[in-house]
Amino acid sequence: MKHKHLVITLGAIITSTLILLNSCRKINEATTLGGDLIPPVDNIHTFDTTLEVETYNELFTLLNDSTRVSYNTNQILGYVSNDPLFGKTDARMFLELKPASYPFTFANLPDSVYIDSVVLILENAGVWGDTNVNQTVNVYELDQTNEFRADTSYLLRQNGLTYSQLLGSRTFAPSILNDSISAYLDSNTVNQLRIRLDDAFGTRLIRYDTSAANNPYQSDSAFRTKFKGFAIQAQAGGNALMRFNLTGANTKLGIYYKYEKKSATNPDLDTTVAYFNFKTFDTYGTNGSASANYITRDYTGTPIQTAQGGTASDPEVFIQNAPGSFARIKIPGLAGLSNRVVHRAELVMEQIYDISDSTFPPRYLMLDVYDPALSAYRFMPYDFTFDVQGNPALGSFGAAPIDAKNQLGQTIKTWHFNLSRYVQNVVNQREQAYEMRLFAPYYISDMYKPTANSTSTKTSVTVNATTGEGRVRLYGGDLSSPATNPQRMRLHIVYSKL
Repeated sequence: MKHKHLVITLGAIITSTLILLNSCRKINEATTLGGDLIPPVDNIHTFDTTLEVETYNELFTLLNDSTRVSYNTNQILGYVSNDPLFGKTDARMFLELKPASYPFTFANLPDSVYIDSVVLILENAGVWGDTNVNQTVNVYELDQTNEFRADTSYLLRQNGLTYSQLLGSRTFAPSILNDSISAYLDSNTVNQLRIRLDDAFGTRLIRYDTSAANNPYQSDSAFRTKFKGFAIQAQAGGNALMRFNLTGANTKLGIYYKYEKKSATNPDLDTTVAYFNFKTFDTYGTNGSASANYITRDYTGTPIQTAQGGTASDPEVFIQNAPGSFARIKIPGLAGLSNRVVHRAELVMEQIYDISDSTFPPRYLMLDVYDPALSAYRFMPYDFTFDVQGNPALGSFGAAPIDAKNQLGQTIKTWHFNLSRYVQNVVNQREQAYEMRLFAPYYISDMYKPTANSTSTKTSVTVNATTGEGRVRLYGGDLSSPATNPQRMRLHIVYSKL
């Protein structure tokens, strides 16, 4: 993928070093990225300035959030009951587990097979939150009236699936999920959540094998007429979100059963296990397993709820991963900035320290712009780029947090979004000053238009590893007393005058 880059001519650089500014307020704010390539601010040849920003908190809704989660993304399960800044989170999983192939049969004649136990096993891929507070997880059977399709990616914030039949439950601390356990006939028992289900459910699965004329195990479509899948929901009281890998070897339904040996001289019962797994589509595009992830937030009585609404710039900004929140950012002084050579322009933002951040740490943030000419959001012009392999250069853009210390010596996260080429094109009047959007998406689907003359194309980029996890409270813009609030969100520019 080819991209145009800003070229600063040697003549412009030489000219800029020969001209003095009459006056300039010295900020002495060190740049974080590429500092060794930026001329030092000496108020003779190179200067810096800070532009103030306006920030406005907003919530994503069904109208402006179409985040969907497919089976190959870690699914989120759990209940956060006490996030002091962002309230409650309820994350539920829905999935089908099926025989490896059809027709399927158990190890012996159905009338000679007896259930020992049936266990739902989920492969854990990590935990976000308090791992020592117990979670109670309930497993339900989806109602047969549901239309649950393997060829559909469901909206993260919308749930139309119904369930009522409780199959099993388990209470545990998420910290135990990375422990090794001993499970019969299962040698790979690390990073598992195991929930024993009702024996009657297991017996039902075995007895399906008795009807030769209408055997549910003859085909995938026949099996789905008898079993639509599982709904998995955590009860209120926990304080963490757990990630699970649907396609992992440790996600399965274990049906442990006894059967009569076929030897006439040895009528003893033997014990074995059959596994139903999450299935991706076969070579014909059929027989795949359906899945859905549903996450809902409750902000009642929290600071993020209080921060919504109003017309004044918000002094605090609340950003939460999907389904969550975002902030609109305006930089009034950018459009009127005079022409100059921009060595570095960084939108700087700092976390407001809170003890809860150690339990609920932030993740990557993303910055884009709204382009009225496209009536759509657009990746940051000129500064959001892709590497030679076509991967998004999130690190050089500034999406990753950087550790820093606040004035009290507490460890916080900061973000320094590199807007140098965009600001250069604004001051050269080749680009307009857009309203920006700050958020923490799982993925983003924006218009990609590297330059003003490029053709816009819709492009999707993964920003965070999963949904649900990650939130941060930042200092917003402070137009009333910027000089006394060094932690405010701000655009810092290092430049030479032409």
